[in-house]
Amino acid sequence: MAEGEKLDQHRQQIAKATRSVMNVREMVARDYWRPLYHLSPTANWMNDPNGFCYFQGCYHLFYQHHPYSPLWDNMHWGHFRSRDLVTWEDLPIALAPGNDYDRDGCFSGSAMEKDGKLYLMYTGNVWTGPDRDKDLAQVQCLAVSGDGVFFDKWEGNPVIAQAPEGENIHPNHFRDPKVWKHGDDYYCVLGSRTLEHRGQIVLYKSADMMNWTYLGVAAGSEENGGYMWECPDLFEMGGRDVLVLSPQGVKPEGDKYHNLHQAGYMMGKLDYESGKFEHGPFKMLDYGFDFYAPQTMEDPEGRRILIAWMAMWESAMPEQARQWAGAMTLPRQLVMEEGKLRCRPVRELSRLRRGETAYENVVVKGETELDGVTGDCFEMELLLDVSEADRAGIKLRVGEASQEETVLTYNKEEGKLILDRNRSGQGPGGIRKAPVEPDGGLLRLHLFVDRSSVEVFVQDGEKVMTARIYPDERSKGVSFFAEGSMKIVRLQKWDLERSVGNPAPETNDATRLA
Repeated sequence: MAEGEKLDQHRQQIAKATRSVMNVREMVARDYWRPLYHLSPTANWMNDPNGFCYFQGCYHLFYQHHPYSPLWDNMHWGHFRSRDLVTWEDLPIALAPGNDYDRDGCFSGSAMEKDGKLYLMYTGNVWTGPDRDKDLAQVQCLAVSGDGVFFDKWEGNPVIAQAPEGENIHPNHFRDPKVWKHGDDYYCVLGSRTLEHRGQIVLYKSADMMNWTYLGVAAGSEENGGYMWECPDLFEMGGRDVLVLSPQGVKPEGDKYHNLHQAGYMMGKLDYESGKFEHGPFKMLDYGFDFYAPQTMEDPEGRRILIAWMAMWESAMPEQARQWAGAMTLPRQLVMEEGKLRCRPVRELSRLRRGETAYENVVVKGETELDGVTGDCFEMELLLDVSEADRAGIKLRVGEASQEETVLTYNKEEGKLILDRNRSGQGPGGIRKAPVEPDGGLLRLHLFVDRSSVEVFVQDGEKVMTARIYPDERSKGVSFFAEGSMKIVRLQKWDLERSVGNPAPETNDATRLA
């Protein structure tokens, strides 16, 4: 097939995908569970964030997307754009499978600006047989754009045609490139596994992003490190190098690692000459239920911003029956303080606040409700004195008729914050725990509730707990409880405006995509 015919075919595929989204997006936009200020697909399936970057005055977030159904299948790259990390515009699909090297999926990857253009580096996937865990070929590819919206696949694809030979590197599982620039050269980490199925990452170097040299295995799993390391992301912060990754197959240890797959980080130092990353232990980035494949970017202020998929593989997703699936976490700023990594919601989110309700020095014994503290789409900051309580906390999305509630409890004896969604409505239940030490008896909580999600930032971002929940739309109650006595030293609550989720306007330019 001539190159022009291939290009026309590719454009037709993307136009078809765009029309498919438009057919159901109006119905999805009316669905109650669809978040109002978290990113979710206008229709059908969403998973990993990809290509998170800042280009031509805007933040761009691409994502793994199946535009034909609310199920995972041959991956495309969906696309959102924002000027402020709060209000997002839905853009046409950026990448669609169809070439010989990516006909069964444009898998995860990253973005890099070069010479005034935006380059996407992604994994092209091809199924070579019926077993999707064994029968696959994965290569690394480029696509380029002058405006950050319409992309052309690089004519020299794939730029990395196979996994390195001659080492203990699995030839089939080789994906999720994350690119950065160090000095005059570009570097790329890729997720991989050994032939014995132990997770690892491999490192490459390039002068131009088209020609890549393999440097070696940068790091690999030790005991209970998982069988595959996905979505690696390496960056410098506070004089240290941080490797964010998503290991698959880690077994539970105490209260940790109870999701199907994990997401966390390791701190250390990358030797750019040897290609080795010397690091400390793996630490969790989120102690909740729904957090995977986080990706970061550095913005013009020098902030390191992270977004993750707010869902979990093989977990029930009730919204699939309503023709959509998946959402993203809030943008979180990573901050290094006293050698510890903290996650905080970006300050721009405060622009959504409306109708403040505030209380001070309220003593809670038993269970208490406060006037004005209700809702299904709000932000709340709490400073709680739990020094005189054995157990104390807050119930969210409470419904008397439905007997629904999502419960956040501090247990003094255990020294843990417990998130319980066993009565949160439809969808999966379960309990997750995070070790928390109140500062002089004071517990700081920063809560974001958004229709079908809860994000809890603890002790100024020392811990985070994230959960998808699916309560009845009438379940809007909030109550506070204590065994013993808890003082609400300070409470501030705001209703939040819708910032995302509106259907994008129709466009006649869909067929321009390449």
